[in-house]
Amino acid sequence: MTSFKSSIRNILPTEVYKSLQTGRDALLRLSDLPGLLLHPWRLDSNRRIMKYQNRYAGKRCFVIGNGPSLKNTDMTFLKNEITFGMNRVYLAFEEWKFQTSFIVSINDLVIEQSRDDFRNLSIPKFFSWRSRNLLYPEGQPDENTHFLYTTYTGPKFSNQLKSRFWEGATVTYVCLQLAYCMGFHEVYLIGVDHNFVTKGKANQTVISNGDDSNHFSPEYFGKGFRWQLPDLETSEISYRLADTNYRQNNRQILNATQGGKLKVFPKVEYSGLFNQDPT
Repeated sequence: MTSFKSSIRNILPTEVYKSLQTGRDALLRLSDLPGLLLHPWRLDSNRRIMKYQNRYAGKRCFVIGNGPSLKNTDMTFLKNEITFGMNRVYLAFEEWKFQTSFIVSINDLVIEQSRDDFRNLSIPKFFSWRSRNLLYPEGQPDENTHFLYTTYTGPKFSNQLKSRFWEGATVTYVCLQLAYCMGFHEVYLIGVDHNFVTKGKANQTVISNGDDSNHFSPEYFGKGFRWQLPDLETSEISYRLADTNYRQNNRQILNATQGGKLKVFPKVEYSGLFNQDPT
């Protein structure tokens, strides 16, 4: 049976439907405002997070995805670079012999199941505001924790750390917005393979039944881990939005991933980005 929502979508012109949906989403987001404006954790996070606004103007950084291509990437080159890591990237820190400059996670399932690991990290951490009770159900966030106001809906590109971030179906997009807010002019992607062996409906929650073949480590989403299948189509929409905003402001995002299927950003040779021996 056709749902009421589907019937309305079929009857109304596309632009009208999108406008109504945008208005509905905006109204739903109003319920977030009291906490966003008044909660002491949010106020403290906003105070601390603003030290990063335009802090790295003119510099470059690397956004490290967690794809299998990282296994073929010489990470020693990045030891002295400014880097963004995502989700369970910390599983590689011991092997790499360095930690990323920042770590970002916005997915509720990842945060819930990795809470203790995240809390034990002493690097600057950025999480979705809605995850605060998953991370700190019994106590105050540490000084390295920063909360971002992120939403599933309402496509946009944020250039202010205290404003709303659209998630764009991938934490990589949030990192690209963060990098922009921080002032970086060149952002290089590595390990963003944009390709998953596991197939299924976008955003569907599944439980891993064995080693993870979609990421750099078999333990990343290992046996028993609950995770959501990727929405690569929406991810590409968000990537194009990021590319447009960077280009319009004389900045650039370049893809230095070894292989991969992401075509939105210009490809560059990873090894050519460094002038010295990594050792």
